[in-house]
Amino acid sequence: MARIKLKKLEEFLQTVDGFENPKIMYEQYVTPSHIASHMLYTIQTNYDDLENKLVLDIGCGAGMLSIGSSLLGASHVIGIEIDADAVEIFKNNVNGFRLSNVDCIQLDVLNMNDPTIDHKIDTVLMNPPFGTRHNSGIDMKFLRIGLNIANGNVYSLHKTSTRNHIRKKCIEWNIKAIVIAQLRYNLPQTYKFHKKSNVDIAVDLWRFESKQKI
Repeated sequence: MARIKLKKLEEFLQTVDGFENPKIMYEQYVTPSHIASHMLYTIQTNYDDLENKLVLDIGCGAGMLSIGSSLLGASHVIGIEIDADAVEIFKNNVNGFRLSNVDCIQLDVLNMNDPTIDHKIDTVLMNPPFGTRHNSGIDMKFLRIGLNIANGNVYSLHKTSTRNHIRKKCIEWNIKAIVIAQLRYNLPQTYKFHKKSNVDIAVDLWRFESKQKI
């Protein structure tokens, strides 16, 4: 069960501030409140992987998933984010909700080597960069790092078009994984090279069972 209703969770997350000046080098897009709320609500109600759990939000950005996890009863949430400006927005958002159990660490996910984090995380969440333009394959790098850190399960959003590739990698890594939800990601026009006002992208919410290091 969840502490609050799905509709109320989405209403809360609609008030989370996004990036003031998004940076293409980090593929910065705010996770839509609709996507975040359904993602987190599914994780909690179907698998009980948030309430009373130590949660790690990899590439946390402005804090949408971190804040949502706290609202659903996580015991503590740690966000990892490389961009100092995003960390500042994250902290302001957390302060706005008056949450005392949510922290953010400025750290490059791809170079994570923090012994205070490793082996203690119950649940890992991520909405990784999709790997467009100059970051091909970065979503799988994020995923592998999450799998190596988690003591429990990993939940991650990926484009539906990559589903077969992810399945092959999970077989290669000997990791059990299933798609637990199919969602529509409405990507607004954010950067100058975007030609359309918004683009609708099909995304999968994956659940990975992280029981061994890869």
